[in-house]
Amino acid sequence: MEVKALIIDPIANMPVIILRDAEEKNFLPIWVGVFEANAIALQMEGITTPRPMTHDLLRNLIAKLPGRVERILINNLKENTFYAEIHLWLGDRMLVLDSRPSDAIALALRAAAPVFVEELVLEKSRSSSESVTSQGSERLRKWLEEVDPDALGKYRM
Repeated sequence: MEVKALIIDPIANMPVIILRDAEEKNFLPIWVGVFEANAIALQMEGITTPRPMTHDLLRNLIAKLPGRVERILINNLKENTFYAEIHLWLGDRMLVLDSRPSDAIALALRAAAPVFVEELVLEKSRSSSESVTSQGSERLRKWLEEVDPDALGKYRM
């Protein structure tokens, strides 16, 4: 998946990360907090801060150990909450760390690591019982399904 856009849900007034697959067939909106959205937006816009932000610090620490972020996996959706894992190499060991998707995505953008989503998560997200909690969210989902992919921006990892 690619980070296609970071938008504000006009109904909930909350930031939403839009992930899309390479074929532009599947998308996954993930509502996140303002601080997490800011960390993602800084990286998407290529803005460098005078001091390292938390996700920059984490990337730098991993590199110094030495290690590397192999991939991010959004692996579950329960009660409208997404779950993710950070897969990283540390020496000759693969470590899997539990993470919030927003933190994992912010790190993936900084480490140029791919983002994957389990098929089951995509299925649950499409299901109205798991992912749509209000009429406003349903309108946003329909808009995302119909929008021209180029209208979401060109943020590629």
